[in-house]
Amino acid sequence: TTWALLQSEGIAGPEGMEIFYNVIAVVLAGSVLGDHCSPISDTTILSSMASGCHHIDHVSTQLPYALSVGTVSVLLGGLFVHVGLPFYVNYAIGIALVYGIARYVGRRVS
Repeated sequence: TTWALLQSEGIAGPEGMEIFYNVIAVVLAGSVLGDHCSPISDTTILSSMASGCHHIDHVSTQLPYALSVGTVSVLLGGLFVHVGLPFYVNYAIGIALVYGIARYVGRRVS
């Protein structure tokens, strides 16, 4: 549908490919985040089985980190791109934010 929309707006050539690639990236990133956060996902169930931990414990420990990264991605992908910052500035800010969240909000495993 994105390609059809680009064609209807007359930007289906090379100038529309950046939009098309961004839409593909957002769809794939959203599906990976949803798969990672879902307690009934096959990869979540298999990961908890393979590591020998209780399924709900596995979900409750990975969920805060996945949602943190998802939130940072949405903020940087939406807010800072809208402002017009270059991608490498977004990457640097994103890495710093994720590190800060893990360092100052996360708890050390004993």
